[in-house]
Amino acid sequence: MATLLPFLLFLSIISNSAAVQIQSEEESFISAVVSEKGLNFVKDLLIEKAVKTLTPLGLPDIEKNVKIPVVGAVHMAASNVTLLSIDVSSSIVQPGESGIAIVASGATANLSMDWLYSYSTWLVPIEISDEGSAFVQVEGLEVGLTVSVDNRNGTLELTLMECGCYVKDMVITLDGGASWFYQGFVNAFEDQIRSAVESAITKNIIKGALKLDSLLQTLPKEIHVDDVVALNVTFINDPLFGNASVQFDINGLFVSSDKVSAPIYLHKYSQSSISCGEALKMLGISLDEAVFNSASAVYFQAGLMHWIVDKVPDQSLLNTASWKFIIPQLYRKYPNDDMLLNISITSPPVIRITSQKIGATILSDMIVHVVDAGESIPVACISLVVSVSGVVEISGNNLTGRAELDDFTLNLKWSEVGNFHMYLIQGIMRVFLNTVFVPYVNMHLKQGFPLPIIHGFTLQNAYIFTSSSNMVVCSDVVYTDFGGAVHSSF
Repeated sequence: MATLLPFLLFLSIISNSAAVQIQSEEESFISAVVSEKGLNFVKDLLIEKAVKTLTPLGLPDIEKNVKIPVVGAVHMAASNVTLLSIDVSSSIVQPGESGIAIVASGATANLSMDWLYSYSTWLVPIEISDEGSAFVQVEGLEVGLTVSVDNRNGTLELTLMECGCYVKDMVITLDGGASWFYQGFVNAFEDQIRSAVESAITKNIIKGALKLDSLLQTLPKEIHVDDVVALNVTFINDPLFGNASVQFDINGLFVSSDKVSAPIYLHKYSQSSISCGEALKMLGISLDEAVFNSASAVYFQAGLMHWIVDKVPDQSLLNTASWKFIIPQLYRKYPNDDMLLNISITSPPVIRITSQKIGATILSDMIVHVVDAGESIPVACISLVVSVSGVVEISGNNLTGRAELDDFTLNLKWSEVGNFHMYLIQGIMRVFLNTVFVPYVNMHLKQGFPLPIIHGFTLQNAYIFTSSSNMVVCSDVVYTDFGGAVHSSF
């Protein structure tokens, strides 16, 4: 079976070609499952697009010499044969052991054409001819295809395994013409019209398969987030399919955009399956916590986790006068001098995902500088361990978040203004973390990072839940524009 809807082949990018899976040594950290609802959504959308692509479709002209009783030999021709419209009433998409089958049945189609005939007899020595138009109603049109998709070096390769088209019946209506001509025309051309429709649809399937295979080869292996990091979207293993859903796995780790930084080695902590519970969502995307830790590591290696603070909401805090009762020696040595804070993250922040929350631990050194006579003088270094937790949200096709302070600890590493107890500055430090540090973190989290969504589709009514070391995004999707490449909304 084959389909008159060649772009239904696109469904195969989320299918598998065989029951036996070839395992890769590389791990997958992001997995996506398209549910039965999602498969039907894409199928229906692509049917609509394919019908628009295939109509109108010109078919070859037909000519034939026919013997008609009494009249004799008649030359008949059908020209300007055009497939005007297609109506698909029923269709299914079904993964199977040898690939994925897509079948449209009970479809109807309308065609138009021009006809003419000419003949001469020994009784009338001149040629007799006539011409007019005709309309054809095709009924019981069944079309289908079977495709397989294999992973080839991190990209997908499509193979059209089987295709076919069958026209069950048709009704031909002639406008004009002699009464004897109708049956002669039907007898002469019905089979040829049937064959022309079936052949044209099959050829379009083959052409669509070749185009889609070429398109799959162009899917990017990385999505660039900014000048520093990119998301590795290389496919891992062959796609997996069940009775009514399809899963595909990608690497999913963030990597350095410049390829200069040392590679990051992380391991997947969980092998949990993707489930959106009783919610009938089209798509489920699972992200291992290693995805977030890879981003943390790349930004850290790039030297971007460094921050000079010289302005705060309460600017008086950055003047030694505010500290004269807490650290008297600082004020005596540098009276009424402005201060600044040089904050450096000392190791990549560690993100942990549990069923209760998403948390991160941030280790940093904060060097306190005094600006004296235009010179920045380091006077103390405080080791700061900050614990934050937060929520993750969906904005378009981006995963964004916001954090809040859980706890922190302080330790004096060295001081040029004498020893002072950390408990004395805890109150001020809490104010600083809540009013400066956490808002700064949230400013970056708000920008988010892209999820690997096919271009032209946008997540809708998404919700997120977490389990041990794993996050799952469950969502419906809406169609906005058809492209055919992995797209990110940044």
